[in-house]
Amino acid sequence: MIANYGFEDASGLYFISIDTDKCIICKDRGCLDGCPAAVFELGDDDWDDQVAVVKSSARNQITMTCAECKPVSDCERPLPCQKACILGAISHSW
Repeated sequence: MIANYGFEDASGLYFISIDTDKCIICKDRGCLDGCPAAVFELGDDDWDDQVAVVKSSARNQITMTCAECKPVSDCERPLPCQKACILGAISHSW
């Protein structure tokens, strides 16, 4: 299942998505330390599995919180959280 955290406003879509099926099997949890803004924490999904989630305090501020990592223009470089996720469970939309 893909869990989306973030918001949409008149300027666009700002979401971090986590593939919880991949996240469940991860033992490394590199995303928790790989995010410079520390937006991730462990939480329970709908089936009580421990997965990474975006902190509720950060969800409506993704565009500002993640600004230092945000790609410029159409740059396709991976974000630090994506690099830290060895299973490739993290994606973003902005």
